[in-house]
Amino acid sequence: MIDRLLIPCALVFICGCALASAREDTQPSYVIILADDLGWADVSCQGSPWQTPSIDALAADGIRFTRAASNGPNCAPSRACLLTGTDVAEHGIFTVRPSARGKAENRKLTPPRTEHALTPEALTIAEMLAGKGYRSAFIGKWHLGEDPALQGFDVSIAGNQRGATRRHLAPWNLPRLPEQADGTPLADALTDHAIKFIEDNAAGPFLLMLSHYAVHTPVQAPPSEIAIWAKKLPDEPKKRHRYAALVDSVDRSVGRVRKALEENGCADRTLLIFTSDNGGLESFTDNGPLRGGKGMLFEGGVRVPFIAWGAGTGSKTRVLDVPIQLSDLVPTMLEMAETSAPPGTPLMGESLVGLLTGKGTLSERDLIWHFPAYLEGKTKLHGNWRTTPAASIIRGKWKMVEFFEDDRRFLFDLEADISEQNDLSEKQPDRVTNLAETLAAWRKQRNAPMPQPIDKP
Repeated sequence: MIDRLLIPCALVFICGCALASAREDTQPSYVIILADDLGWADVSCQGSPWQTPSIDALAADGIRFTRAASNGPNCAPSRACLLTGTDVAEHGIFTVRPSARGKAENRKLTPPRTEHALTPEALTIAEMLAGKGYRSAFIGKWHLGEDPALQGFDVSIAGNQRGATRRHLAPWNLPRLPEQADGTPLADALTDHAIKFIEDNAAGPFLLMLSHYAVHTPVQAPPSEIAIWAKKLPDEPKKRHRYAALVDSVDRSVGRVRKALEENGCADRTLLIFTSDNGGLESFTDNGPLRGGKGMLFEGGVRVPFIAWGAGTGSKTRVLDVPIQLSDLVPTMLEMAETSAPPGTPLMGESLVGLLTGKGTLSERDLIWHFPAYLEGKTKLHGNWRTTPAASIIRGKWKMVEFFEDDRRFLFDLEADISEQNDLSEKQPDRVTNLAETLAAWRKQRNAPMPQPIDKP
């Protein structure tokens, strides 16, 4: 597999140049820039105290989805759903292992075991597009097995089972990522390789996943960059200066990738998506008006920035408040490429093509989260737990969150109460019952794993 990475690009397309030329005008390329733990309010167009000019410019020229959400409140499940278009009941990765976090004496249920890697049978978007002649690259955090190359990516750089880097400043010690000068920001190095891939494959079609380790802990940045943010945000604590500098490294990446697409003549044939895998970590960011943060099913844990720019997005800048999930990306890319998943592939997302072009809408649907695991509290905000085993559902403006330990249920009107402070469950018991029954039916249909009572000796 590694030998494939060394084959010069010219040889890849030898004897197939005519076919490649014919594809250029009909098949779009895709770039997905995925930040790690970047909160919904961590970009300045959605309220951050630090500026993200490249991300804001992308939004100003594209489509900003204000109600985009991950498929899980932490890294692994949302990444698995994004890459496969399926849900956690299908691939079995519903949290970052182990599922039994925190002190045993504080747990009232025994959570089911979670998977930690995609199986060979799980099809990624790279494998689904390969038959249409797409060349693919995964650069950065993988967290779903030992190597993205085992799941169909032609180029694999810096990704393995690790869920976080030990260092954001070189040396990094990541697979197939050549070291640079000590202190070089990791996001800059990953972007170097992304740009090289764009240059080598501009004729297309191609799929590029640039999956940053930033802004996941450890929150590190060069001292010179931290000093800049200390001057810009003098009233913020020092850890927020470090965080702002790390966010800035992601913002620089967005600007550089966009420029590379434009300079290599493929911007008008490429759909660029910028998003994050889950909400922001509360110990470094407050997620703006949203309740909670990473590891919770409240909006602060699952709502993410999501911007679409380039091919297929029409000519009008728009801000859309339609609820979408990351699992919608696979069916979107397949439709734009005029292909489909192999028969029997259990796609759970829906294509966003109509929304992107402005020529259609999404059918009414429920968005569901299933998280039968424990995540211990990392701050004083939430006691022992960020979450105990829970599930949630969104239907239009309504959202219900239920907790399996004690059957507590909360109901919120997200249009009137984005901060989820006004629980309406007692005022609208029939709506709560209906949504709870929908979740129960979904669990039965999908054979979703559930926590069980603790066996008493």
